[in-house]
Amino acid sequence: MSTRTVETLFQDEFVGQPPSKRLLAYLLAQRARGAQIAGMYCSYAPTELLRAFDLSTVGLCAFANATIEAAEEVLPANLCPLIKSSYGFILKDTCPFFSMSDVVIAETTCDGKKKMFELIADRKPMFVMDLPQVPDTREAHENWTAMIRKLQGFLESTLGRKTTDARIEQEIRDSNLRNRLLQRIFDFAARRPSVLGWEEMYDLTFLLQAAPGREMKTTLEGILEKLQGRVEAGFAYRPADAPRVLVTGCPLSGDSAKVFRVIEEAGGVVVALDSCSGFKPYMDEIEEGSPDPAAALAARYLKIPCSCMTPNQRRLTALSGLIERFEPDVVIDVVLHACHAYNIESHKVGAHVQQKHGLRFLKIITDYSPSDVEQIRTRVEAVLEAC
Repeated sequence: MSTRTVETLFQDEFVGQPPSKRLLAYLLAQRARGAQIAGMYCSYAPTELLRAFDLSTVGLCAFANATIEAAEEVLPANLCPLIKSSYGFILKDTCPFFSMSDVVIAETTCDGKKKMFELIADRKPMFVMDLPQVPDTREAHENWTAMIRKLQGFLESTLGRKTTDARIEQEIRDSNLRNRLLQRIFDFAARRPSVLGWEEMYDLTFLLQAAPGREMKTTLEGILEKLQGRVEAGFAYRPADAPRVLVTGCPLSGDSAKVFRVIEEAGGVVVALDSCSGFKPYMDEIEEGSPDPAAALAARYLKIPCSCMTPNQRRLTALSGLIERFEPDVVIDVVLHACHAYNIESHKVGAHVQQKHGLRFLKIITDYSPSDVEQIRTRVEAVLEAC
């Protein structure tokens, strides 16, 4: 069966279009109603605060090989492809989401991104959030809370309007509602056999980035009904004996999604997407009813276990939870070229997966080029055949 079945889960005026075009159509419709847009580069951007200013939020283009050549006229060739692709999109003016953004929210997760942000700082009103990277300390929480409040001040001065703690609290509750519904949807991927494909999971999280939770409640509840209908009809996304794969590591999308396709072509089924382009932004809830909503946001976002954090034991703890929930046979850690933090951390991830959980583990280092697809295929086939 085709993996592009996400359209059967949605019912709206954009059905039948690729996810990027559907998202663009949604944002254009929002703009026509007078909404403004915040472009983001990372999951650490506190979307609840942005939406409290009536901003639609969207992740900026970063996953195409085609824009890298232009970027390499300025950036080093041995830089992470995500950074090069992002910059190339801007140089070529081919990212509609960047073009329509009224503000851009950036963050200091890695040195390459920080310096790239300097190169584009004159193109849009931009706020770079200084992310604490030793997260489990009182100082980190205080500093990130202060940074969120500084972002609030930037938005007030740039947009010419204010928001309130009560409005931020409402967005927190909306996000929690969305995340609870998403967890129920992800449970259908955890079933044996799975009734939800990786492309559906990815497209769903991709499309959710722009809409507040309250707007998506009816849609998500409808998806749950359809998925339950699949179960009752005996539908299986892949055969029950297909090797189950949990993919972790760097964010993957666009041209780097080749890894997911190779896994399926090799007979596997991807049951969990452990990355910032997958499940990570939706796995935790934010404290409701806090006397300081900014502090509640800070506490939640500092829990995101990106490899920029140190020590990053939280990633291993979260990974164990996913392994117990989705019961994979194999964990594949995908690292983008020159992403040194994820590359080094992969050693600990592999040891954790093999020693604590007794699972097979495969590390793949790749970029956005199709040149290594057959090499990846050979290695994936070998690990799946051993299951």
